[in-house]
Amino acid sequence: MNRPATDRPVRVGVFAAGSWGTAFGMVMADAGCEVTLWHRRPELVEAINTTRTNPDYLPGIALPENLRATGDAAEAARDADFTVLSIPSQTLRGNLAEWAPLLAPDTVLVSLMKGIELGSAKRMSEVIEEVAKVPSERVAVVTGPNLAREIAQRQPAASVVACTDETVARRLQAACHTPYFRPYTNTDVVGCELGGAVKNVIGLAVGIADGMGLGDNTKGSLITRGLAETTRLGLAMGADPLTFSGLAGLGDLVATCSSPLSRNHTFGTNLGRGMSLEETIAVTKQTAEGVKSCQSVADLARRHGVDMPITDTVVDIVHHGKPPLVALKDLMGRSAKPERS
Repeated sequence: MNRPATDRPVRVGVFAAGSWGTAFGMVMADAGCEVTLWHRRPELVEAINTTRTNPDYLPGIALPENLRATGDAAEAARDADFTVLSIPSQTLRGNLAEWAPLLAPDTVLVSLMKGIELGSAKRMSEVIEEVAKVPSERVAVVTGPNLAREIAQRQPAASVVACTDETVARRLQAACHTPYFRPYTNTDVVGCELGGAVKNVIGLAVGIADGMGLGDNTKGSLITRGLAETTRLGLAMGADPLTFSGLAGLGDLVATCSSPLSRNHTFGTNLGRGMSLEETIAVTKQTAEGVKSCQSVADLARRHGVDMPITDTVVDIVHHGKPPLVALKDLMGRSAKPERS
């Protein structure tokens, strides 16, 4: 996967122009790449190109000159060294099937998505490999404590670039390394993806606790035991346990569970305050991945025989209508056991 040196800039196609897709496109543009940002809605494409901002997702943030938008998927994919996928995880399969024939022959597909597919319980990299018919060494994952608006404001942040091929990971690392964005490489794709997917579920749980007016002891306990659940599942799936103490695990978990910028935390807070699922969805402008992925994470855990009580509790509240107070009582009433079990 090493490419011969050329004089042209690294070319990047980003699908699509949501908050994180736009922010990561900015990072790659700031690192010197030539970035084409695809979006389905022509009015947003025009606004990005004429105002040099993304008014729908990152209002007030000036976009780099070497980032432009298009409504033509073929144009965004053409000759791209990296094809970045940043869409809701449950829509990946259908959209990628549409885009796959357009992809450059040796492009590296980069997943920014943090979810588990419903039904198949597959990680996003697995869906990409299956639909695009590419080997694992052509699929990379970017994950970590990366709240989109803070990145777009060029606040200092670190992340993980994961690929089974370390050479490819280093290529992507170089293509997105800026003075404010510091990427680290990792070959544990399984662990990195699980950390990103499960933290959204724990973020919902912590948000619910916040909405119920519970304190820092409760939240600290949920974060810690949530990390234990993630690690148990990761070990059962062959991940490196050290991944979960790093940026893709603890780092992302802390950011999601502590920030009002987190969609999942905010969604959970509204549920904890007594809003119904339908009411919460109505006031949420962007996708909170944990809402659907909590079901697929629970399914994945069952397939591997892993106990994930916080995840199951979130599923009960979000999808089965269990009142948060009742769910909390049931969670706390579980039988006592050793911490490392």
